[in-house]
Amino acid sequence: MTTTREGISAEQVAQWLRNHPRFLEQFNDLAQSLVVPRDSGQATSLASYQLEVLREKNRELNRRLHELFANAEENERLVQRTHRLTLTLMRQDTAADTLKAMVATLAEDFDGELVRVVLFEPVGGVDADEVDWLAVVPREAAALAPFVEFLAAGEALCGRVQPEKLDLLFPGRQAEVGSVALMPLDGVGLLAVGSRDGSRFYPGMGTLFLRLMSEALVAALARFRAGG
Repeated sequence: MTTTREGISAEQVAQWLRNHPRFLEQFNDLAQSLVVPRDSGQATSLASYQLEVLREKNRELNRRLHELFANAEENERLVQRTHRLTLTLMRQDTAADTLKAMVATLAEDFDGELVRVVLFEPVGGVDADEVDWLAVVPREAAALAPFVEFLAAGEALCGRVQPEKLDLLFPGRQAEVGSVALMPLDGVGLLAVGSRDGSRFYPGMGTLFLRLMSEALVAALARFRAGG
């Protein structure tokens, strides 16, 4: 413990100053003369040090502000794209056209490298044997066993998926898939968007827009089930 000539320890002085943070307002000359060590080993006045601290805080605030603006702009773009997707789906005249519009929009407007729709029941006008983006798998089929918990939870998931899931989602292309966004289609099936980039979809990322898109597709398809 460092002790001054008056018998007061440096720690006591420091504690007193912590308890009286406005002390130096009364002694401007003292604030100017105090010396503060820097990481580089050089010393600077307290006023200069405080100014540098304020500048650093300002730089950090500006950085965070730019991030907020960037996030806001990206969210606005996603809102617009999701809205256009919903309108596009609701304008389709058949269930087959609705599915085709969904797949095309995910590929073109949302940069979906690999898109796969898995339905519990076939849809007239589109043959799963003729297109690589569609599979028809009965709800009770063993191939859907790895998805039981996912379908029961009804929440979109992002990240890497187990090999047994990839076998159904992207048969023959498992090695290409780095990450996946997986969306449940309530009572209809599920939808997967795969990326070769392992960091494109990751656990913990926001899934709001994925949920909105999947709900829009389910609602659009419901029109034809109700009519049929």
